[in-house]
Amino acid sequence: MSNNPTPEELAKARFFTLGLVRLAGVAIVVLGMLVLQGTLDWPDPAGWVLLAVGLVDFFAMPLVLARRWRTPD
Repeated sequence: MSNNPTPEELAKARFFTLGLVRLAGVAIVVLGMLVLQGTLDWPDPAGWVLLAVGLVDFFAMPLVLARRWRTPD
């Protein structure tokens, strides 16, 4: 028996991973906003970094992962 996943299982796992990456991006953006509002007692530059990282994670990382997983021609 081989441990290779079926194409359907692989697609489900990748779809789930993309959702988790986007969710993590949203969580990081919210954390950055909390820092910038003063709710969390962290320095403001940390809030800006978290905000930037969260936006990149939400918008760019799913595209990077999808391109990496694309089936070769």
